[in-house]
This record gives sequence, C-alpha cells and structure tokens, in this order.
Amino acid sequence: MKVKRFLVWGLLLVLSFAIIGCSSSETSKENTDKEGSDAEKVSEKVELTMYSWRPEDREMYEKAIKKFQEKHPEISIDFQPYESTEYNTILSNALVSGDGPDILQLRPYSGATTIADNNYLLPLDDLTGIENINKEYLDAAKGSDGKVYGVPLSLNSGVIFYNKEIFEKQGIKVPKTWDEFMTVCEKLKKNDIIPIAQSGRAAYLLSMTHAVIGPDAYGHNDFVDKIVSGDANLEDPKFVESVQRMKDLEKFFPKDFIALEDNDAQTLFYTGQAAMYINGDYRLATIEGTAPDMSIGVIPGFAAEDGGELAVTTWVDGSYAAAKNTKHPEEAKLFMEFLASKEFGQIFTDESDRLSAINGVTPKHPIVKEISAAAAKHSTPYLMLVHFGEGEPTTKTTFENALQGMYLGKLTVEGVIDEAQKNADRAAKE
Repeated sequence: MKVKRFLVWGLLLVLSFAIIGCSSSETSKENTDKEGSDAEKVSEKVELTMYSWRPEDREMYEKAIKKFQEKHPEISIDFQPYESTEYNTILSNALVSGDGPDILQLRPYSGATTIADNNYLLPLDDLTGIENINKEYLDAAKGSDGKVYGVPLSLNSGVIFYNKEIFEKQGIKVPKTWDEFMTVCEKLKKNDIIPIAQSGRAAYLLSMTHAVIGPDAYGHNDFVDKIVSGDANLEDPKFVESVQRMKDLEKFFPKDFIALEDNDAQTLFYTGQAAMYINGDYRLATIEGTAPDMSIGVIPGFAAEDGGELAVTTWVDGSYAAAKNTKHPEEAKLFMEFLASKEFGQIFTDESDRLSAINGVTPKHPIVKEISAAAAKHSTPYLMLVHFGEGEPTTKTTFENALQGMYLGKLTVEGVIDEAQKNADRAAKE
C-alpha cells in the first residue's frame, strides 16, 4: 500500500510540474508573441532624413510629403533644408562622417558625379518612374560609370524678367534679338531708368547673365556640339563675341554693381528703378511673393535674326539621391519612386511655379507656360555649368571670377577667355 501511495504521489508531482511547465511555456510564448508584435510595430515605423539647399521650398515639400504618406503612413520624412551657400560643406561633412541623410539633394552634372564616384549613393537605374525622365536630364545625375544616381527635380531656364508697366510707359516693344535689346537698353538709360538690375558681388550671377545673352552670339547648339567633340574651344571668335557682349552691357548695369548683393539688385527691380532683371526662372516665385502687384513679363532668350526662334538656356537644377549607407534602403527607394512620379512633378510645378523634369507635367502659371513652350521649340544648355564644371577650381568658377576681374579693370575680354581656356585645358588633363 505504501508503494502504491508513493507512486500516486509521484505521479501527481510529475503532473504538477508538467502543468506548471505548460503554463510557463504558454506564458513565455505569449510574451514572445507580444514582444514580436511590438518589435514588428516598431520596425513598421521608419523615419527618413532628407537634405535640401532650398529652405524656401519647405511648404511645397510638406504638401508633397503629406501626399506620399497617404500611401505610406509607416514612413515619415524629416525635411532638413540648409542655406544654399552652406549646403555643400554641410553635406560633405555629413557624408564623410557616416552620419549623412537617407535622401540628399545633389548639385547637377559634375556635382552629382563627384559624390556618386565616391561611392556614397545607391544606383537608381531600375527605379520605377525613372523612364518618365528624358535621358538628357538624367545625364545631370550620373556617375562616371554611366549609372543613374539621382532623380532630376526641375528643368531651369535663364530668362530676362521685365517690368511691363515701364515698357508700356516708355513705348518699348519686347526685344527679340540682341540688337533690339541694346536699343531698348539705350532708351531706358537715356530716360534715367537703370536698364538691368545686375548684381556682381556673387560671381555666379555674371555667368548666369552670360548664359542668357551669349548663346545667339556663339551659335547655340552648333557651337556646343563642337565644344563637346573638341572641334572648338573658348578661344573661338564667336565665344569671344559673347564675352564682349558682357563688357558692352556694363554701362547698363547699376553704379558699383560689382559690390551689389542680389537682394539689392532685386529691390531696384521691385521699386521700378530698374526695368529688367536677369536670373533663373526660379526667381519668379520670389518676385511675385515680394512684389505681388508688379506686372511681370519674361524674355526667354534671343533669336539670331529677325523672325528666328528664341534660344532658351536650360539646365537641370539638382536631383535627389538615396544614400548608400541608409539603414532603410527599401523605404528610401519608395520615396525616390514618389519623387520620380508625375504626381510629385505636378505638385512641384503648381506650388513652386517652376518646370518639373518629369514628362507629362503641365504648368498652370502663364509665365512658366510661356517659358516651357519656348524651351520646347528651341533650347540650348547652360554651357559653363553643363560642360565646364570640371576641375578644381572649375572652369565655370574661373570664368565667373575672370568676369569680375574684367569689370574691376584687371582683365580684358581676351584676358577672361585666356583664364577660362587655361583652366579648361588643365581640367582636361586631371
């Protein structure tokens, strides 16, 4: 009987341990499931950091990001814009330190190539939507290996803004050729109106002006093709003529313009002291925001002869890339696909009054429409930016600084050409 009782107690003890074990196992499984569920929830929420050099575009990006999150609520975007003049240094330091953003805005052409060649970016050749962008636009965001590393944001144009009211009061017709433009400038100056609100303190603004008034002097795309093939260089008489035009315009710029900030030049234009202002079409939103009652027109470019097509200087202004060291490559690519979509392109165009690089996007703003239509008929690249962005310093920078030197009386027109060509030759050997 004792043996039987012992066996019964033993059996009860084993059953008790089994029950406790099962209970413990179930509790453990429950906790594991719960922890796994919580971990899953955490992994579902991803934040991507996005760098830009355009603080003024914050409102547009906030609207675009909100639209993206309607489809991808699990992904948030921390938009971090910096001043354009500080951006390159901030981005470079972030990339070198390894603490860079997930999404970054690339400078076009050589700017993008340099970062891609240093292995900081994910290739995007197979990105959904990349086929909606023209090949020549994608060229602005490629590495030396020929792969695409960025989604081009916008197609910029260099234009001459003019005050319609001043033109009407002065009985001036919108000039279509260089000779007509010079006649207009002479008349404005004679009537004590500054013809062109030009700033010269930042040298790149001089290069911008040259990009707008120079193409019909050197022959538009025919000359560009010769430059690319090596059949011509900057010493070509036609290009020299384009620099001579910059010298000829000096008397139509504000007094001491070489020390004038761009904001001050814009103020001369806003207040009616100057009749025209030359810059990229991206200044349209700024002008309209600052002087909403001002009646503005644009001269997209000049024709080589009466009745000819206006040549509009265009270039891709930056693109967006995904950082190679991002911890969330799939989510980053989803956002890049959105940036390559017609949906984003339309938001960009409507909100910023600029032309998207995405095919099929139709601008609503009448001035943007006008520029777009003119560019569709006949455009020419921003020569110094697209084809002379190599070297350290770049030939573009050398050219701009040489123009400043010309206006300060340190260089002749030929001296400007000589400085630029020497740098181009040096860059070609590097």
